[in-house]
Amino acid sequence: MDFNPVKAYAPASIGNVSLGFDLLGAALKPVDGTPLGDEVEVRQAKQFSLSIKGPFADKLPGDPKDNIVSQCYDYFHQQLGEESQTLPAAAMTLYKNLPIGSGLGSSACSVVAAFNGLNAFYGKPFTQNQLLLMMGELEGRISGSIHYDNVAPCYLGGMVLMAEHADTVAVNLPVFEHWYWVTCYSGIKVSTAEARDILPKHIPMADTLAYGRQLAVFTHALHSGNETLAAAMMQDVIAEPYRKQLLPRFDEARDFVMQNSGLAFGISGSGPTVFAVTNSKASAEKINQWLTQNYIQNEQGFSHICQLDLQGSTATKVSS
Repeated sequence: MDFNPVKAYAPASIGNVSLGFDLLGAALKPVDGTPLGDEVEVRQAKQFSLSIKGPFADKLPGDPKDNIVSQCYDYFHQQLGEESQTLPAAAMTLYKNLPIGSGLGSSACSVVAAFNGLNAFYGKPFTQNQLLLMMGELEGRISGSIHYDNVAPCYLGGMVLMAEHADTVAVNLPVFEHWYWVTCYSGIKVSTAEARDILPKHIPMADTLAYGRQLAVFTHALHSGNETLAAAMMQDVIAEPYRKQLLPRFDEARDFVMQNSGLAFGISGSGPTVFAVTNSKASAEKINQWLTQNYIQNEQGFSHICQLDLQGSTATKVSS
């Protein structure tokens, strides 16, 4: 078997998508072609090694053994069992292009790119569903619990609903391909653990019913192509009322978006990244400009006009 060098790309994602706490996610692709995600390169070697490059490499643990990509490599070989003994080791390079604690699925990007790259390098020994289970397990080591709302869209692409049933971890939903998703990272850090700690331990019955209704109606609206109804359901009754206090100028940003042809506005994952949905390119450009000037807090921040990345994670052969 040939073990050709492989480079895997994994796109950023919006977890929750406002109305689907832990159950809904969407992959992102900037319309100007800017890559918004992590890459992992895998090459044959005599022994395992990991090097880390990219604009956010210095934000990761100094010892590669503590990096989640190293843990992915170990877990991948554990799942291979005895077969692993006959395979060559791999030298891996992580290109860390997403900021940590941004709400864009940064850890999920590294995990997905690592597993997808390893699976392609070793001849695809695992199925898509097996890989998703492995991705959820490893991403959960960072976030504190297993949830697939970042790894699933990052891997599969598009808009994804978590099923977590038997051999179906997640399912892709229909999408409105003409929607623009303006995505703005303020530059501050909000950890998933911190964002979860701020949530109440018990959700009122009325909010629970609203959550279930919105998710059900949203799913129906996507399948029936009802854009207006789908957008109307994109309100977060579970996390946003509590988490928005962690995000400076959140309410001001929402007001601007909804006054300028926005269909929806919400927190991406745990924040601080926010997203605005519109079906107008002109509106997307106006919102993007305002968020860039008013929501970004420091030089680390950025804003992109995106659409959904329908392809998800890719793995391609590279030259030796």
